[in-house]
Amino acid sequence: MFGKLLILFILVPVAELYLFITLGDQLGLGNTLAIIFVTAILGAALTKSQGRRAMLKFQQATNEGRMPAREAMDGLMILLAGAVLITPGFLTDAVGFLLLVPPVRTVVAGYLGKRLKEKIQIVTPGMPPQSPQEQVPQSKLDDGNVIDV
Repeated sequence: MFGKLLILFILVPVAELYLFITLGDQLGLGNTLAIIFVTAILGAALTKSQGRRAMLKFQQATNEGRMPAREAMDGLMILLAGAVLITPGFLTDAVGFLLLVPPVRTVVAGYLGKRLKEKIQIVTPGMPPQSPQEQVPQSKLDDGNVIDV
């Protein structure tokens, strides 16, 4: 995981620099800077409105007694979109604007949900362990009962 993040933190800035130089030559410095500022302002405004909508949906789900998993995932992706939209760059702006499109968020949430289900295992008290790796010998001092003080 660390290696993937390291590569990501090296490749993204290199790609952004390449795009800045290439597009800067084509458009000129003033136009390139204007695009950067306009996308940051537009991205912040869109993130704010999408974030409000996601927060309202989150509150509606909790008021209805539903687990707001999808709403929370939407909120996290909108937060990520806002972070990358504020960051100067064409590649990060493209990713940020894509994450603000609800159908794209639905596809990304489905993919992330599948990946997380593979990595997360829910264990409830009183249920037998799911796999042999979970079978931990109990301590002589632990009888399995919890006393909340």
